[in-house]
Amino acid sequence: MDLTFSQEHQDFRKQVQGFLEEHKGTAPNMKAVNGTSSAPTPSVKRWQHILIENGYTARTIPKEYGGYGGEADLIKGLIIQEEFIAADVSTGLTGQGISMLVPTLLELGTEEQKRKWISATIRGDVVWCQGYSEPGAGSDLASLKTKAVIEGDQFVINGQKIWTSSAHFSDMCFILVRTEPDAPKHHGISYLLMPMTTQGIEVRPLVTITGDAMFNEMFLTDVKIGSDQLVGERGKGWMVANATLKHERGMIGNPAQTEANLNALIKLMKAETCDGIRAVDMPVFRDRLMRLQGRLLGLKLHSLRLLSDDLNGKAPDHGGLIVKYSTAYLNHELYSLGVDVMGELGTLYGGDAYQSELDWQKMFLGSFSSIIGGGTAQIQKNVISERGLGMPREPRVTMGAKGWAMM
Repeated sequence: MDLTFSQEHQDFRKQVQGFLEEHKGTAPNMKAVNGTSSAPTPSVKRWQHILIENGYTARTIPKEYGGYGGEADLIKGLIIQEEFIAADVSTGLTGQGISMLVPTLLELGTEEQKRKWISATIRGDVVWCQGYSEPGAGSDLASLKTKAVIEGDQFVINGQKIWTSSAHFSDMCFILVRTEPDAPKHHGISYLLMPMTTQGIEVRPLVTITGDAMFNEMFLTDVKIGSDQLVGERGKGWMVANATLKHERGMIGNPAQTEANLNALIKLMKAETCDGIRAVDMPVFRDRLMRLQGRLLGLKLHSLRLLSDDLNGKAPDHGGLIVKYSTAYLNHELYSLGVDVMGELGTLYGGDAYQSELDWQKMFLGSFSSIIGGGTAQIQKNVISERGLGMPREPRVTMGAKGWAMM
């Protein structure tokens, strides 16, 4: 097998390196681009525009929808990731709108919806949140109760959503509602696009263990939106929702961001010392680092297989679930090592003068949300075992006339 790059791809790598050499000094830092506490700043949006114009993000999104309009090329995408990571430069905005809604609209949206929302979203002008989970519908999302009824040419929405990331500064929300209450659980759900400025929406921040209010709960009282804000068919939103969930798992399990964090960890381990010995030279730390490196390599290769399958039109399987599950725990252990390497200083956060440049303690605490979000780790393992490995479903316990019974 010949794994060498073609001349075309070698030339493309030099092109990417030249771009980074020219623009690295003007790129915003990673934390500013990937922050989840506020909307993109003007400098971040300017950087996003530069990346789109040069084909380093939104590369395959058609020009008529605001993208670069390039052909899908797995190797070029890999080269872009490698070079940007090596240069410690952000590859641009991500988030629910760009990483989850845009590919859903490209696949299932109307022409009007594509033209109205995709360009504004990928350029950071419109920020989205995701209205999926409810107090009684988390892992069992299909049991959601937020309802919408048709009145004239409008949907009228009533209900509650929770764990809604970025809702406190988002412009729009893609939301799941029940429009046919008498239909079976996985039917009768519709997928709507809801302006967050609509009267009747109340957003209440939820402070997490990190001290931040990244998540929110939303209360919806007689919220009225146009019937043209429906994606797909009415009552068939579960299919649309699963298309979005596929992209959410890909976003949470993005190995490029994990590799950038691993590089930052290696840099930290080379700088931190104890009794004059660098952390990277201590066997117990070095062993943990090498295990993380090996797992990341496997994750990257697995992700490339999934990308290749997608480009070749192969239907997705449980592989995406493996990426999300594996990355969530890999990041958790990576941040844990960062905290341990810093010793007692690793427990500091919140702007303390002795903190490291990266807030390892805060990232460690925040990593629990990825283990839960996008489908809990326990749910992911059940789906992988049943659909991927063919293992029998876990017995269900129900209450009948004669008492409890196994089903």
